Amino acid sequence: MRRIGVVVNPIAGMGGRVGLKGTDGKVAEARERGAEPRAPDRAATALESLAEVADGVTLVTYGDPMGASLVRGTGFDPEVVGDPRDPEETTGADTRAAVRAFVEAGVDVILFVGGDGTAVDVAETLEELDDETPILGVPAGVKVYSSVFGVSPRAAGRIVASFSETERAEVNDIDEDAFRGGDVVTELRAVATVPVAEQRQSAKQLGGGTVETLAEGVADSVEPGVTYVLGPGSTVGAIKEALGFQGTTLGVDVWRDGEVLVEDAAESDILAVLGDRNVVVVSPIGGQGFVFGRGNQQLSPEVIRRCDLEVVASRRKLDTIGTLRVDTGDPTLDDDLRGWLKVRVGRHERRLVEVR
Repeated sequence: MRRIGVVVNPIAGMGGRVGLKGTDGKVAEARERGAEPRAPDRAATALESLAEVADGVTLVTYGDPMGASLVRGTGFDPEVVGDPRDPEETTGADTRAAVRAFVEAGVDVILFVGGDGTAVDVAETLEELDDETPILGVPAGVKVYSSVFGVSPRAAGRIVASFSETERAEVNDIDEDAFRGGDVVTELRAVATVPVAEQRQSAKQLGGGTVETLAEGVADSVEPGVTYVLGPGSTVGAIKEALGFQGTTLGVDVWRDGEVLVEDAAESDILAVLGDRNVVVVSPIGGQGFVFGRGNQQLSPEVIRRCDLEVVASRRKLDTIGTLRVDTGDPTLDDDLRGWLKVRVGRHERRLVEVR
């Protein structure tokens, strides 16, 4: 009988849609901006998926809001091995305490819900204990750079219930303050044991190649009266420069008819300035292939539904990705986006790529 430890970081990802690019040290500000918890819904989806394929598993979890009610809500009767010190303000210390309790309880795998910061808390605690219990993340944070996550909540739930082999994978994190300032400063924080699974995401690759011709092609094709929602990343950043403004490298900017309507926009800012016709321009994350759901949660399902989609990428990036992925938080929208998509790779050239 497999024993699965489940721990939820309830504040993970709250800063995404309100444009904070992370929640570390920014919970109060995120709430002031109207942020809603994202992790509980992601956890519920993963647990529902787990329940569909689980056969003779026992779930071990932590007290609310870090798992107990969510696990019970999926039909399991979990072992609860502890409680956070302050349920109103959980911290990484609570995640680390949960991991220690899971190890003492003899779990076979740990399913955590959060982002890279949560992954660091889990992996570093296991390293301190000299323990090699496998871990797998349900992606719920703004930053998901590490290769210890399922490609979606449903995939993570299925994997922990059914995997048979493990391997070692990197846990990376970035400096959120530098990230908000436009710099990506990554650091290898730990190496963890993870399930071997096709539906586990790769580590994000940084770097890319020249995109000047691609950017010029997009800039040349803009249409009067159309609102362009320009996502984060260096490829779309080159498009912003071709349009005549610097833009926010790791944020979302909105542009129409030669004017920047909003810089570093939150979801609400974007919705407020959308027009009759809108185009969202995004580039997949190198090494992972995510178009939505990683680092651009400002591009919410409501925003996406009101826009046409333009995906841009260098040929080199597409060669390293193979397929594209979406994880918007809305399963119906994800299904609508899946299929074959023409990705712009040059001034006029496009390549047909599958979205999974």
